[in-house]
Amino acid sequence: MVSSNQSPIIHDKEEEMSRSALAMFRAKEEEIERKKMEVRDKVHAHLGRVEEETKRLADIREELESLADPMRKEVALVRKKIDTVNKELKPLGQTCQKKEREYKEALEAFNEKNREKAQLVSRLMELVSESERLRLKKLEELSKNIETLH
Repeated sequence: MVSSNQSPIIHDKEEEMSRSALAMFRAKEEEIERKKMEVRDKVHAHLGRVEEETKRLADIREELESLADPMRKEVALVRKKIDTVNKELKPLGQTCQKKEREYKEALEAFNEKNREKAQLVSRLMELVSESERLRLKKLEELSKNIETLH
């Protein structure tokens, strides 16, 4: 049992724990966002490098063809591989965008449930306090009844 004069301390501790949990959640959310931005930047940098490499290889291929280079077949093979990689990159980029949308939706759902939990915890604390108050009142009444019997 917790007496009614101790409930503010418990409430403060609960509130402190909620604030601490919220702060930890926010810190983790910022860390996730930072890491997501790092990954996105790396992907964009990689895509830029791939495009530059593709352009460079196309220039090299043209120079080799103009020289009737005996390595023309190898260059054509590499070019085909580059085209294949480019085709594979497009759906990967779309997958990244889809996953980002899914992440945002999941984060919104998580935040909503967290808010709902906080409201329920608050309501629970109210109910516990009210229950304690009513029980103490009833005990006082019973005590008075016993005293009147003597």
